[in-house]
Amino acid sequence: MKKWVLGMIVVALLAFGTVIGFNMFVNNKIADTLANLPEPVYPVTVAKLEPTVWSRNITAIGFIEPNQGVEVSNQVSGIVTAINFANGASVKQGDVLINLDASVQRADLKAQQVQLPSVRDDYLRLRALYQERSVSQQSVETAQSKYLSLEANIESLEATIAQREIRAPFSGVLGIRNINLGQYVSAGANLVRLEDLSVMRVRFSVPQAKLGQIYIGQPMSLTVEAYPERAYKGKINAIEPVVNDDTGLVTIQAEVPNDDRSLRGGMFADVKVGLSPLENQFVVPQTSIVFALYGDSVFVVETKDKESRVRQVNVTVIERDGNNALVTGKLEFGQEVVSTGILNMGNNVKVNVVPDDISVPDKMPQL
Repeated sequence: MKKWVLGMIVVALLAFGTVIGFNMFVNNKIADTLANLPEPVYPVTVAKLEPTVWSRNITAIGFIEPNQGVEVSNQVSGIVTAINFANGASVKQGDVLINLDASVQRADLKAQQVQLPSVRDDYLRLRALYQERSVSQQSVETAQSKYLSLEANIESLEATIAQREIRAPFSGVLGIRNINLGQYVSAGANLVRLEDLSVMRVRFSVPQAKLGQIYIGQPMSLTVEAYPERAYKGKINAIEPVVNDDTGLVTIQAEVPNDDRSLRGGMFADVKVGLSPLENQFVVPQTSIVFALYGDSVFVVETKDKESRVRQVNVTVIERDGNNALVTGKLEFGQEVVSTGILNMGNNVKVNVVPDDISVPDKMPQL
């Protein structure tokens, strides 16, 4: 019985030993294989650091409004007897746009004008007689008062009739009329929109920290969604004298020529105010930058003994513009930074620099 138990123990030990030995053999083989694998070489494209002039801009969203714009309205109520414009027409200052019924006032004016020569002659006759001491001074003054009163009444009627001729207050482009012929309109009604589109104004806001970089006459440009490929040029003509205490922003106004009338009031615009450029700057593609919580960095390619490896360099991103970024850090002109393929990068990783026009995979290394 004891011999049987001893035999089973020996068999179990041999079985376990065989399994453990086999696993150790497999692990050693795997370790040897991995140790003898060639070091991976990752294909990358690079950008060479050259002294670059960096154009600086202040960007903002602006609101476009016309040089002058108004809802043309009437001072007195009345019935529309004539509409002298077409929707969307261009008009000049002083053009009669709308006539209101003035038949009663014209009749009163005619009656007053008929009396004027007689009253004037009567006054002149009495004045001549007074010089001859043939009439009293009171008679002359009464005649003069009647004559001046009649003249004043005529001027008042002429002014009343003029109020029934709604004229363009300035030259510009009309919108769509809000009235019809024969319609009764109350005083102050909005008849039609008139805007001077020859010069447009754009209002935008900048942080108070940038106020020292803004001045009257400073060049600026804007683009609008309707014409995204076109840049409109203008100049700053006004700066709000106070800072908004709620937002900390300062309102700026600029004038932009609009000779072709393509800009319209109410448009939103992307505004750029040009600042003095910075020379001899480090500019890298944004694809070169590794963004991380502990800081941003780029990978610099260093070649030694025909072998290229990368070194991680911490940088600070100052500004971005399109695909490029202005950075500072321990960089030197002439160095090459990795522009694509950075997902596989780490300090001292071996790389193979390929031309920009060759597609570079970010995941599969070249062994």
